[in-house]
Amino acid sequence: MEIEASIDRFEGYYAVLLVGEKEDVIDWPKSLLPMGASEGDVITINIAIDREETQAGKKRVESLLEKLKKKNQGK
Repeated sequence: MEIEASIDRFEGYYAVLLVGEKEDVIDWPKSLLPMGASEGDVITINIAIDREETQAGKKRVESLLEKLKKKNQGK
């Protein structure tokens, strides 16, 4: 999914982005904007689910839970 947003203004470390027809407001870290971005620029944000990373994260959590269970059983 791609989202277009316009840079409304900068406040401290953040850019205030206006998104969509309703102009929802998002505070976005300036460090994550393209170099040279300025007020009034329209940017595109791509949002996607990374299924492989999601699955890998679940496996890491399951592994940690198993280790905790084994550790607690030894007490």
